[in-house]
Amino acid sequence: MAVPEQIVPAKLADYLAIMTRAVFQAGVSWAQIDAAWDSYTSAFENFEPDVVAAFDDDDVERLMCLPGIMHSKRKITATIKNARTILELDKQYDGFQKYLRSKSSYAELSKDIKKRFGFMGELNVYYFLFRIHEPVPDFEEWIKTIDGHHPRMKEMVEAARKKQR
Repeated sequence: MAVPEQIVPAKLADYLAIMTRAVFQAGVSWAQIDAAWDSYTSAFENFEPDVVAAFDDDDVERLMCLPGIMHSKRKITATIKNARTILELDKQYDGFQKYLRSKSSYAELSKDIKKRFGFMGELNVYYFLFRIHEPVPDFEEWIKTIDGHHPRMKEMVEAARKKQR
């Protein structure tokens, strides 16, 4: 599996795609999600927030039966909620990126993201913000505050640093 790269989001679907990847990677192998990513992209309609936000209970049941994606009702419903929240914040702040930059610190933004979005814990928030080139704390200091060992996160950060040199 390739190390996840940082992107510069060009549209709201880019934000939802990165956030959805974080949601579905939680607690499972990144390689598992990476290998099936095309299935996720198809299942969630290229992560177009307008489309995903309109998903209803029938869509959740349909997705629960689709081959190729994890059949986690909690993660599927979190993705739908996250699409709706992205759209709301995009409208409220006149741009989703403006929302992301509306807080005075990473800690404040992280707390707000965890409150507003589904299935977004501290690891997912860091992953999401890092991948979309938003400011995050120094990895070596931040990781000390997180329980467990997270070699893929470290690998992702190190690969991005090498690319920036």
